[in-house]
Amino acid sequence: MTVHHLREALLFLALAGILVPVLQRLRVNQTVGFLLVGILFGPHGFASWLPAVPALAWASFQDVAVIKPVAELGIVFLMFMIGLELSPGRLWALRRDVFGTGLAQVAVSGIVLGLFAFAFGNSGAAAAAIGITLAMSSTAVVMDLMSRQHTLRTTLGQKCFAILMLQDLAVVPALILVEGLGQGGGQALWLTLVLAVLQAAATIGVLYFLGKRVTRPLFASPAVQRQPEVFVALILLLTLGIAALTAWSGLSLALGALLAGLLLADSEFQYEVEIIVEPFKGLLLGLFFMSVGMEIDLRVAAEYPLLLPASVLALLALKGSVVALLLRGLGWRRAVHGGLLLGQGGEFAFIILAYAVSTQVLTREASQFLLLVVGLSMLLAPMAAAAGSMLVRRGEPIDDHAPTLASGALGHLSGHVIIGGYGRVGQLVADVLKKQGYAYVAVERDRHLVEVARRARHEECVFTGDASLPEMLQRLGITRAACVVLTMDDPRAALHAVGVLRRHYPELYLLARARDERHARALKSAGASEVVSEAVESGLQMASFALTAAGMPLGAADFQVDRQREELRAKIDASR
Repeated sequence: MTVHHLREALLFLALAGILVPVLQRLRVNQTVGFLLVGILFGPHGFASWLPAVPALAWASFQDVAVIKPVAELGIVFLMFMIGLELSPGRLWALRRDVFGTGLAQVAVSGIVLGLFAFAFGNSGAAAAAIGITLAMSSTAVVMDLMSRQHTLRTTLGQKCFAILMLQDLAVVPALILVEGLGQGGGQALWLTLVLAVLQAAATIGVLYFLGKRVTRPLFASPAVQRQPEVFVALILLLTLGIAALTAWSGLSLALGALLAGLLLADSEFQYEVEIIVEPFKGLLLGLFFMSVGMEIDLRVAAEYPLLLPASVLALLALKGSVVALLLRGLGWRRAVHGGLLLGQGGEFAFIILAYAVSTQVLTREASQFLLLVVGLSMLLAPMAAAAGSMLVRRGEPIDDHAPTLASGALGHLSGHVIIGGYGRVGQLVADVLKKQGYAYVAVERDRHLVEVARRARHEECVFTGDASLPEMLQRLGITRAACVVLTMDDPRAALHAVGVLRRHYPELYLLARARDERHARALKSAGASEVVSEAVESGLQMASFALTAAGMPLGAADFQVDRQREELRAKIDASR
C-alpha cells in the first residue's frame, strides 16, 4: 500500500479534524458542515477542476462508489447505539406507534406525494415509485438531530423513532413494489409482498432468539474479560455480523444493527460498549453525510432554478404536513416540530431510485433530479429541525420524558450515589445504602465481579466500565448524583480517577478509599473531598480495643482515638 491508496482516508481525517471544527466555531450545524464539505470536495466540486488543476487530486474525492460502502457503516453504528438505549420490553411498548403511526405515515405520505408527482405529468407507475421513495425519511439525519436536541426520550422522540422503525422495515416491500411496477404489477405482486413481510418477521425472531443465548455468555467469558482487544473485536463482530445477516436475508443493514444493540441493551456491558463504539459512530456518520453531499451537483441544480427549490420545499411541506396531522395528539407545536424533523428525504432513496432506473420505472434524468431533491432536503433538515425546536420552546415546556424510551431506571435517577469499584468495600457501601433506602449505581472494571453481582446478588444497577472515564459517569447520571464513592483496590487507579473527575466536575462531592496515610495525602491533594484510609482506620480501631483491654474506660479510649483521628485528618488536609 502506498500513500496514493490512503489519499481518501487522509483527506477525510483532515477534513473531519480541521475543517469541520472550524465550521462548528462559525456555528454551522455539524450535519450541515459534513454535507457542505461533501459538496465542495466531492466529484462535482473541486474534483471537476482536475483537468485544469491536477494538484486538486489530493484535495478532492473523485469516486463516491469507493466511499459509500464505508460511509453506510455510519448508519449501522448509529442504529446499534440506538438499540443499546432500548430494550425488547420498551421496543414492544412502541408496537402501536410502529405499526399504527409509522404505517400510516408511509402510506399517506406515499399517496400524497405520488398524486403530486402524477399531477406533474409522470406515469402512474413512476408516480407510485416517486411517492414511496420520498415517503422515507433519513434515519441518520433525524436520529442525529434528535440526539443533539435531547428529544430522543420525549414523547415526540418516541413517535418519530417509531415512524423511522417502520420505514426501515418497509424498505424491502418498497423494492418489491418498484420491481412489480416495472413488470406491470398483478396478483403475484401482493403475494410476494406478504411473503417478504413474513420472511422479515421470521428472520428477526430467529436472530434475536439465537443471539440472546450466545451473546451474554460470550461477552462474560474469562478470555474476553482478560483481553480488552477481544472485547472490542466481539462488539464489531456482533454489530457487523448481524447487520450482514439481515442484509443477506433481504432486510436493511440498519435494522440488523438495531437488533445487535438490543441484544446488549440493559446488560452490564451496555455503557462500556457505548463508550467504545461512540468514536466509530461519529466518524463514520460524518463520512456518510459527506457521501450524501458528494451526490449533489450544484451545476445540475442550476438547470432547474425554479423547479428544484420548489420541489424541495413542496416535499418538506407536504410530508411535514402529513406527519404533523398524524402527531396532532401531542399538541400542534410538537406536531409541527415532528413534521419538520421528518420532512426530508432519506438515504434509502438512493437505493430505491437506482432500483427504479434498473427496472425502467424511472428514467435516469428523473432519478438524478429526485436525488438532488432528496440531497438538498437533507441539507435543509437541521435548519427545519431548529425552527421546530424553537417553536416548541416558545410555546410550551419540552421536558415531557417518555419512560418507554428512557435508558432504564437510570434515566430518572436523581440524588443517587455512584460507586466506583464493586469489590468488598464497594459491596459493603452498596449494602448499607440499600438497607437505608438510598439509590446507587456501581461501575466495576472486573467483568467477573459484575457478573457475580448480577447473578448471585441480583444487582441490576452494576455495570462494567472504568469509573475514571467522565463519559461513563455521564451515562450513570453524575450531574444528578449526590456523590461519587471510589473504592477500587488499585492505588494508582484511584488517584487517576480522582484527578480526572475533579477536573471535569469541580463541584462534585468525591469520597475515596486510601491504602495508607501517604496514599490518603496524595488523593486529598488530587482533589478528593474526603478520604478514608484502610491502614489508619484499622489501626485506630485496634488501638481503641487495646486501650480498653489495658484498663482505660471505653469513653476515654474513644476520645483518645478520635483525637488521634482528627490529628491525622488535619495532616492529610494540610497536604491539599
